[in-house]
Amino acid sequence: MQDYKGSCHCGAVRFSYTGEAITKGLRCNCSVCSRKGAMMSTELIPEADLNINADEAVLGLYQFGAKTAKHFFCKNCGIYTFHETARRLGTIGSIWVASKGLISSPLSTRCLMGSICCDRLIGTTKR
Repeated sequence: MQDYKGSCHCGAVRFSYTGEAITKGLRCNCSVCSRKGAMMSTELIPEADLNINADEAVLGLYQFGAKTAKHFFCKNCGIYTFHETARRLGTIGSIWVASKGLISSPLSTRCLMGSICCDRLIGTTKR
């Protein structure tokens, strides 16, 4: 197990958790993540294991479609830090580029076909 700490750009939203060593990245291609260019860890974190240090007035929430997934960001600097996934409610996906020290070593990545599973799940797929 390894301790991870991350934050938005301005530091107003900070988070930490303990989890398995992150050795791979995940890039989702759903309509939101593809626009953000978000890279996240493949490990989903139980919501209770994520420690968030942010004033409620600074932590923003963005939802779309069926409003199942919860995308959190800093209202000051706009950086997306973590999200509650639509595919497994009650778990958090960590944005590993927001976790200090993780981008210093290259990681292999895979693509989650969010445009197929997530967008259909939340009702945003165009047919």
